Amino acid sequence: MAPTDPLRELAREHGVATSYTTDRGARQQVHPDTLVAVLAACGVDGSTPRAARGALEARRARLRQRLLPACTVVRISEESSDTEPYLWLPEGSSGEIVLEDGGRRELAPSGSEHRAGRLRYGVGPLPHGRHGLRVQGPDSASSGHLLAVPDRVRVPDRRTWGLTVQLYSLLSRRSWGMGDLSDLTTLARWSGSDLGADFVQLGPLHATDPSLLADPSPYRPSSRRFADPMHVRVEDVPEYRSLSAAEREEVDALATRARADNAAVLDGSALIDRGTVRDRKLRALRLLHRARARTPARGEAFGEFSRAEGGALEDFATWCALAEVHGGAWRSWPAELRDPRSPSVSRAREALRERVDFHMWAVWVTDEQLAGAQRGALDAGMRVGLVHDLAVGVAPEGADTWMEQASIASGVSVGAPPDDFNRHGQDWGQPPWLPEALAEAAYEPFAGLLRSALRHSGALRVDHVMGLFRLWWIPQGCRPSEGTYVRYDHEGMLGALALEAHRADAGVIGEDLGTVEPWVGEELDRRGFLGTSVQRFEFADHAKRDRRPLSPERWRRRCLATLTTHDLPTTAAWLSGEHVRIRAELGLLTRPEEREAADAAAERDAWLLELSRLGLITEPLHVGDEEAVLALHRFLRLTPALMLGVWLPDAVGDRRPQNLPGTATVHPNWRLPVADPRGRPVPLDELPSVPLLRRIAEVFADLDPHSVGKERDADSLLRAE
Repeated sequence: MAPTDPLRELAREHGVATSYTTDRGARQQVHPDTLVAVLAACGVDGSTPRAARGALEARRARLRQRLLPACTVVRISEESSDTEPYLWLPEGSSGEIVLEDGGRRELAPSGSEHRAGRLRYGVGPLPHGRHGLRVQGPDSASSGHLLAVPDRVRVPDRRTWGLTVQLYSLLSRRSWGMGDLSDLTTLARWSGSDLGADFVQLGPLHATDPSLLADPSPYRPSSRRFADPMHVRVEDVPEYRSLSAAEREEVDALATRARADNAAVLDGSALIDRGTVRDRKLRALRLLHRARARTPARGEAFGEFSRAEGGALEDFATWCALAEVHGGAWRSWPAELRDPRSPSVSRAREALRERVDFHMWAVWVTDEQLAGAQRGALDAGMRVGLVHDLAVGVAPEGADTWMEQASIASGVSVGAPPDDFNRHGQDWGQPPWLPEALAEAAYEPFAGLLRSALRHSGALRVDHVMGLFRLWWIPQGCRPSEGTYVRYDHEGMLGALALEAHRADAGVIGEDLGTVEPWVGEELDRRGFLGTSVQRFEFADHAKRDRRPLSPERWRRRCLATLTTHDLPTTAAWLSGEHVRIRAELGLLTRPEEREAADAAAERDAWLLELSRLGLITEPLHVGDEEAVLALHRFLRLTPALMLGVWLPDAVGDRRPQNLPGTATVHPNWRLPVADPRGRPVPLDELPSVPLLRRIAEVFADLDPHSVGKERDADSLLRAE
């Protein structure tokens, strides 16, 4: 037997791929060093053939002794009551299910069907939830978790359309330097009541490091469990009305400086500085926090929220307080503070109690304003309301990795292998979940952040949804190409997601762009999860490199369809070829600019010809950019997609990308306000007077009975806000 065979067997036992198929169909073997490093991140020693054999034998012996897996997932179908969920247990076993509400249910054999020495046991009509499972076999006993989940999530019963936007980029004249939750409420109310929109899709609003905000990306948060108070409108927090004259003067002075910066962003002389906004808001909110005792009813409401959130909220607030003292990289803290369950952390929590209470309270007031935004959206007639975004991961030394150390791997990061999008591969610098640890915890660490994201949502977009099936793990110090895939139990991951979405009565949109195994897409579709289709990637035949546009009737139905995303050029830039020029100026092209420009023009012209074929434009090679943008939205309308998203920068003619992947300092990623074709920022207050936005809304008007064009109502609403 070859020396690496035990290692490869051990890797396969733990779901670690020993080979994989590239996006071009080639079979690639994974280097043994990668397997050793990835297994080590899972707590498994495969460093030598002897160690690998020992770990393999120990694992198999452990599995033989266990009657149950750590977490058993059963699907409950609401469409068919004839199909009873069941388990396979050794004949002669007995056991019970301990229901989530404390009730108990005995297990009994259902029929005489055998499989591999096991008998089928029915679990009877079972409510959705996280239940306990106890089994006594002929020779041993075992216990585990039983996850009873919906077979399908809610699918929209009719087509809808809405706006997609990064909230920070949507500034009103009352903002503090970036878009906030009051601005979101205004946008939702106006677009719902006036334009007939059914949703507003956002980028992540996750919590960031409370110290210096070095990375402005909303996709690299400290915690996905809670939203960041930088999104709060300070003056809308009820405690603002309880401030003393001196306190009000101090808060208003911060607001004055913030609005001066806001004006500079809106006149184009400054960029959005999320770090400065966050610092000012935290200073103002601390003053409001001190005034909380003057409103007893508010104190009771905060207490109810804190009790409902439980230990996770206090742990998060403790991390924030410690980060203010010791910095945001917790692995550099004093050793006794690196374990959230240590006595030293308990003592530090009490010593920093005022700070801890403040961060808990700040989470609460942020949650209140999120709830208000969703109420405003639904009150305006939106069928969906807010669509929040769950980032693929978190910063390696942020709050979540401190709080969930048992469930998150260290020494590795996630990314993507080399593909057509990036021939070097990608390293996102974020640690992955540990598959077996998640199962041992009944997927509760994952479910906890899902509950928070879904609480004030009509739907949730899950970034890189393929990560619920497998993730590309890259050992520390290695290139992205030196990683490998690690499998997750998708039944558990999808089950946890389906359960929380069901409880929130919300839909789920999976961002499934890139390399997706065919069966993964089929499974997501069968379970009711919508996919993501982007015009720029919809070609006649990817496998054959046929770059002709995919005709609208061939687009899939169960998806959110858009023209572009925050990581791609705006539609106006794509039409003009400006995206090639920008990348050339920044030195990001891998081929001569002339060749890139020619290919981009050919792709654009093919789309224009398709629009002409469909009768959406008359002069394909001489059409103006605005008319082409409008025609492309008409094209989206012709697809069967259930959800249609309008990227707000497209609707005002913006030519600048919000994010240029592969850059960190040469482009102002995540710092640009929504702007017109000349680069002049467009305040939220001016959106009702943008003709292109109204014309696009009219394209989708008859998807919904809402009327379009109530300009007087929209203007009065904005004035009221």
